Parts: sequence; C-alpha cells; structure tokens
Amino acid sequence: MKEGIRSIIIASPMRTNHAQRFIDHIHRHHIWLVQGPNKAILSEAIGSAGTLSEVVAMTRTSMFHRLIEETTSEETESLIDILEKHLHASNQETSVLYSLEETGDLIFGPWKPGRPKPEYLMLTDRYLSDSCEKNRIHRLMQIAKSRNIKTRIVAAESTAGLRLTQLGGMVCLCTS
Repeated sequence: MKEGIRSIIIASPMRTNHAQRFIDHIHRHHIWLVQGPNKAILSEAIGSAGTLSEVVAMTRTSMFHRLIEETTSEETESLIDILEKHLHASNQETSVLYSLEETGDLIFGPWKPGRPKPEYLMLTDRYLSDSCEKNRIHRLMQIAKSRNIKTRIVAAESTAGLRLTQLGGMVCLCTS
C-alpha cells in the first residue's frame, strides 16, 4: 500500500470460505483499508495459491485476468476521485500539473519546503504510445517511482482514461 498498490486479490481453495471470511474481517476490524481516498480494493479468487506453481497456474486463467481487470478498474476509479478532489480544491495545498515540462521540472528538480511535492503521476497508455518523447516519459516514471511518487498508466478507453484524455493524457497531482 505504501508504494500505491491498492488492488488485493485473496485466493482460497474451492469449497472453502477463507477468503470471504478474511474480507469480512477486514471490513469489520480494519475499515481504514477499504474506505477513504486511499482505500484498497479487495477481490476473491477461487483456487489454491500455496506454491509458486499454483500461483502461476492461477494467473494464467481467464477468470484471473477478468478479476485483475475489474479490480484495477475499481482502483483507477478511486484515483480519478482523488484527481477530481484536487481539481475542485479551492485551497493552495493541492495542485495539478498537466504538461510534461512542468512535471519533469518538479520531479527531476530538488524538493524544497514550500514547493509542491508530487504524489501521483497518471497517464494514459495512448499518451505514452503516441508521444514523441517516450524515453523522457519512461525516465520521468522511473525517477518518480524511485522518489516514492505513485505512478499509474491507465487504459485510454476506460472511464478514467477518458477523463485523463480530457486533461491532455497526463497529470501530476501535488500537495504543498
């Protein structure tokens, strides 16, 4: 969760309810995990995942790929909620950067008190593939990850991707 991963898939063997009981436990006793802007998205997968070979076999199923798609879609919608809150904030504690130059200057440059600190870097897969500055974007994402800035590449066809496309295809969310 510290790195920004908020999609959690819990596997349990067929004819058991271990995963559902664990999810219920989280909803009852660790509500902070599943509410608020930094909530985790929990999903349940049927199958055994006790060994590496079982995990590999499970990840190759179409059911698992569908579950991943649904879970990451929900996670992305949470990120768009965060984006909308940044866009509609009337205070000077949050800001949104739209250009590669501004974002690069902020991420590559030294962080000083009083200067915005980037939290999220979000871009669409189409922005990345169509850009003539792919190397710069990849370097920016690499530096962002090493500086603990959460990065997300969103499918341009998704609801979140359409919203990011309206904003130019890339945004950087910052706090002061």
